[in-house]
Amino acid sequence: MASPALTRNRYFDDLSATPDLIWLGQNTNHIEAHPAVRAAMIRAVEENAFNAYAPPLGFESLRAAITADLGTPGAEALVTEGGVNALAMVCRARCRPGTTFVTTDPTWKWPCLFAEQAGATVIEIPIYDPACQYRLTPEALRAHVDERTAIIYLVDPNNPLGIRYTRAEIEAFAAIARECGALLVHDCTYRDFAEGHHPALLADPENTIVSLSFSKWLGLAGLRIGALVAAPALFEEMAARTTSVLGASVIAQRAAEAGLSVKPAWMAEVRRIDRANKAMIAEAAGRVAGLALPVLPSHGNFLVLETVGAGIRPEALVECYRRRGIMIRQGTYHTARFGDRFVKVSTSVPTPWVERFCDLLPGLAEEARTLNDLPPQF
Repeated sequence: MASPALTRNRYFDDLSATPDLIWLGQNTNHIEAHPAVRAAMIRAVEENAFNAYAPPLGFESLRAAITADLGTPGAEALVTEGGVNALAMVCRARCRPGTTFVTTDPTWKWPCLFAEQAGATVIEIPIYDPACQYRLTPEALRAHVDERTAIIYLVDPNNPLGIRYTRAEIEAFAAIARECGALLVHDCTYRDFAEGHHPALLADPENTIVSLSFSKWLGLAGLRIGALVAAPALFEEMAARTTSVLGASVIAQRAAEAGLSVKPAWMAEVRRIDRANKAMIAEAAGRVAGLALPVLPSHGNFLVLETVGAGIRPEALVECYRRRGIMIRQGTYHTARFGDRFVKVSTSVPTPWVERFCDLLPGLAEEARTLNDLPPQF
């Protein structure tokens, strides 16, 4: 019997080894790096800065830049190897047998795994429904929490749906967390693509943690750099649980700090490209009978493309694109309950990549209807 772990790894190894692969499935940013970010990385290499460990919580200049960018004076930032490590740290700190970890369905899957590893029961509240506008409501959240709830985990903007919560909704979620004694964990990975995003730390500084990533807005996914931001007491609690005792990558931190220094101009261009790519995909999808975009606008750097109305199995469309050197993501990566309805397509990429995706869409939609024997997908 093949090893599931090795099968998954080889799947991604094959993708990485594909010449000129078009990455449209992991919400990564493939727009050419800002010159200041590239220069910071090159300078760190030329200075052999990677020979030494970084400070365990991150360079002080970067920590200060993170909290300033988030607009949370008085909070502390803990730099991690990607946002995922920040979330794993929080789950280790708060989840244990007899507790619950409450999130949405769909959500980002890995914190659910971390909660289960710590012994917590994961409760996923369905939101893939136009009746609730594809979003969590305070009423639905209140119905699923109690004194056992350790963490309420909110991905905002939601990955994969792209909905963004309002300030009033965030304040309501924070109040519910306080009432039941849970920690509100606000995953703000995609906030830089959203209009009107409101970090939960502004609603309840003492009972909220924000997780951040430099993978999506700045394009540093392969460098593994993120952060956790919290009030001093929660910061100290989480710092005591970190496994990053020797600090995150020096090169990644220097790139992140350079990115924050040019962020307004950089993100204006990234979002311009992102919006144009989304419009192109919407137009192409509208020319294929049965395809639909259930959430518009998307506040993330991605779109959910619903295939169920076209009679297309998502995995079949993913495989058709893979054979042409394009990676898109099947819905089951995000949700077992709703994964048969959609694929996800990333949009913070060079324009020619999306043009290629759109040109192929009508033909591959037809081809996908004929595919039955499919390799494993992850």
